[in-house]
Amino acid sequence: MFLCIFVKKNKVVQKLVSQFYEKYALVQTQQVRDFMHTIDWDNRFIGIKGSRGVGKTTLLLQYIRLNFEPNKSVLYVSLDHLYFLENTLYDLASDFYKKGGLFIAIDEVHKYPNWAIEIKNIYDAMPNLRLVFTGSSLLHIQQAKADLSRRVVVYTMPGLSFREFIQFETQIKLDSYTLKEIVDNPVAISMAITQKVKPLVYFENYLDYGYYPFYIENKKSFHQKLSEVILTVLEVDIPQYASIPVSNSVLLKKLLAVISNSVPFKPNMNAISERTGISLNTMKNYLRLLNDSQLLQLIYVEDKGINSLGKPEKIFLNNPNLMYNLGIDADKGNIRETFFLNQVHYKHVVFASKTVDFMVDGRYEFELGGRNKKQKQIKGLQNAFIVKDDIEIGSDLTIPLWLFGFLY
Repeated sequence: MFLCIFVKKNKVVQKLVSQFYEKYALVQTQQVRDFMHTIDWDNRFIGIKGSRGVGKTTLLLQYIRLNFEPNKSVLYVSLDHLYFLENTLYDLASDFYKKGGLFIAIDEVHKYPNWAIEIKNIYDAMPNLRLVFTGSSLLHIQQAKADLSRRVVVYTMPGLSFREFIQFETQIKLDSYTLKEIVDNPVAISMAITQKVKPLVYFENYLDYGYYPFYIENKKSFHQKLSEVILTVLEVDIPQYASIPVSNSVLLKKLLAVISNSVPFKPNMNAISERTGISLNTMKNYLRLLNDSQLLQLIYVEDKGINSLGKPEKIFLNNPNLMYNLGIDADKGNIRETFFLNQVHYKHVVFASKTVDFMVDGRYEFELGGRNKKQKQIKGLQNAFIVKDDIEIGSDLTIPLWLFGFLY
């Protein structure tokens, strides 16, 4: 009996390894995201989190393909595999380590109960094993059990920046710039970029389908796949993470639908509660979950952070691709603000401003508009700028909107 179980288990492990080799053989390395180079891979314990569709799995497999031969020293596994219904991650890692394993990549940790404890035990018990895991953007590593936060270096992976999208489309290498560089030298930087490529040629396409790198697979089916991503977040990821009954996913859908038809807007919590049938306290929790899953962006005034019990000042969808996907009849102003917020907030703290559209890092203020936008709204303000759509270059106090897509 024991021998039968052992043979059966060994066959399943071999199936896991075979599937890894198949993925290894198929992953492309011609288009590798710059995010790969922001990670210090010398760390022994690395976590990568991000929303569905931003390319975490592809990044892992590309790193392995570029740095390892397919042999017994490296292994990739996804924790949504049926193997883990009857077997533990720890036992798999232990067997792999005893046979000379040096690097294990663990995908979709949020699909595995008690993942934090087992990964911590793997880290502590196998000192020569390098371990990288990926998980949903919902994961709060600081709140994970077993003191993971003191051991792991965590990176958050965003979708493609506008700069990365142009690189993927043209194969032209383009530099990224800091926010300070952009506000200090918008004309020189804009001219340097436009000598290599015409950004406005690609801007509308980026807004439509350029944030999620899976657009490369098939542009025609991009929005169908994005719809599936949204449904999976609402029906699986959030209920699983927050222990919400699956039946309540219909309330999450209803809340997202109501918000989608109004974004960006100043929320009236009581009105939304009445319209959706969701209690106020539950709705505040749902909004945070939708924000953490990167379907929404909640923006607060500067003296009320995201952990405040108060309501957000404005609610946006996370990125313009979601606006196009959900069929929102949004005007250009709404799309501009969503693009700006999405590209800037990855590396900076963005608040609603009392005088203009956005306050960034408590220092810079930005008012957004079209090519005919005047500067009167920033008159008398320090470190304030007009951000214009549909222009290539700009001036000292006027910055092209597309340029904020070059922050990463």
